[in-house]
Amino acid sequence: MTGKFQRVAHRGGSQLAPQNTLAAFRNALALPIDAIELDVHLSRDGQLVVIHDNTVEKLTDGEGNILDLDFAYLRSLNAAAHFPGGWPQAQQIPTLREVLDLAKGRVQVCIEIKSSKRDGQHGRYPGIAKKVMDEVRAAGMLNNVLIISFDWLILPSIKALEPHVQTGALISRDVWTPDAEHALDNLFTQVAALRCEWLDMDHRLYTPGLADLVHANGFKLGLWTVNSLDELRMLTAAGVDSLTTDRPDLFARV
Repeated sequence: MTGKFQRVAHRGGSQLAPQNTLAAFRNALALPIDAIELDVHLSRDGQLVVIHDNTVEKLTDGEGNILDLDFAYLRSLNAAAHFPGGWPQAQQIPTLREVLDLAKGRVQVCIEIKSSKRDGQHGRYPGIAKKVMDEVRAAGMLNNVLIISFDWLILPSIKALEPHVQTGALISRDVWTPDAEHALDNLFTQVAALRCEWLDMDHRLYTPGLADLVHANGFKLGLWTVNSLDELRMLTAAGVDSLTTDRPDLFARV
């Protein structure tokens, strides 16, 4: 981590390589970063897979909902199938353990635990918190991960399993209304109750002075997904603790 802020490659840098693939993470590791961010779902037969969407059509040459798909089928898909401009080699959907092993000793890993979704209804993969922490523990990376989620209620489950693991509440307009009365005070109260160290916020919600308020309440502030050089520079100067981008190559110019 730099003296100013943590530099995070979003899904490995999804504008530079097929997102959430080992190719993306390897590419990111060659750039000036401090952490990689990834998304975790659970296959029908209980394997932790690194992919963003609840369905596979957008990113791969397959079809179906992760809830209904076994690991063997997911592993047969090309996760680079729809990368803009093409990609020279097919890429498998990685497991969480594969990415942890790649990152170990090099960078921190920000793990977003995803919700399941069917017919517009969100749910929670059975036992996913324990499975994630079992993999982190087995990889020897308890001190080098940050667990984040929009499913705020899963974060205390992480703390119950590993009290010293860092956690962060993901914050967007879908889960927080910044214009409501006492919005920030209520947010700080909620995040404190979750025992999180981090507020991980959509950068479009940032307002001047927010970093100071977050720090005064004992939290760190991360912002996502910041893809312009001007915004990266502005937010670095504002004193935020972490910036996540699809263009980690830009960090060299911040």
